[in-house]
Amino acid sequence: MKVQPLTPIIGAEVSGLDLCHLTDRQFDGLSDAFTEHSVLFFRDQDAMAPADQVAFAKRFGPLHTHPAAPTLAEQDEIFVIHAHKDSKIANGNGWHTDVSCDEEPPLATILQLHLLPRTGGDTLFASMYAAYETLSETMKAFLLTLKAHHESEHIYRGRYADRGAADEDKVYPRALHPMIRTHPESKRRALYVNPSFTTRIEGLSKQESDALLAMLYQHQQRPEFQVRFNWSRNAIALWDNRCTHHFAMWDYWPEERKGHRVTIKGERPYLEATKEGSAPENLRLSRQL
Repeated sequence: MKVQPLTPIIGAEVSGLDLCHLTDRQFDGLSDAFTEHSVLFFRDQDAMAPADQVAFAKRFGPLHTHPAAPTLAEQDEIFVIHAHKDSKIANGNGWHTDVSCDEEPPLATILQLHLLPRTGGDTLFASMYAAYETLSETMKAFLLTLKAHHESEHIYRGRYADRGAADEDKVYPRALHPMIRTHPESKRRALYVNPSFTTRIEGLSKQESDALLAMLYQHQQRPEFQVRFNWSRNAIALWDNRCTHHFAMWDYWPEERKGHRVTIKGERPYLEATKEGSAPENLRLSRQL
């Protein structure tokens, strides 16, 4: 296994592995790389059968069920990602972390794309470790005391109607999460709000909440926190929803983009009161930006 970092902050390409036939030792090395780099990319893979993709995902833990999206008929853990000339929306076209509106949002997402446009369709990922660690100490101290509401009806109602998902009598998830969360493996802190699902900050007026969230969203989207992945056929991305945001560019209309996605169930976000994990040197330096 070879791990090639793509930026000093986030992302690495992994080669030399067949994800359908990993030894325990290879999986342990992969898990360590995942914790270190937050997003891993795999090229030169065969198209994974749905059962194989599900089996690979289950090595990380139990799977997460999407609250609104339709799934593959023969493998209901698979969420089909598909945008074409008649699509009203394209999944992931806006900064977010997956399903943060759930009480226990996904730990990680695994996406393989089988059909690609001739150009475009890149996915951007941003480090929420970097977003937290580059804030002033005063702002960090303030955010550590706050929680934010994450809601989903404004995103999901009617979103998948053209694919047979019914909305009648549906209750869409919402949750209250700490604005700064502790990663259970790295013990580092990450900024946990996003412009897709986060609607307001508990205890602040609407004016105060809107202003603070707008500042944080702008800060989160700084290019130096990001890695951009140019997909190749059957490439796979594995990202950590606890410490990253992503944005799937819909710049390829009317061409088509299609693949399979599986998400792994996570824990309820929490903020650990004990001493946080130490940031690597590159993030200490980034505080000066």
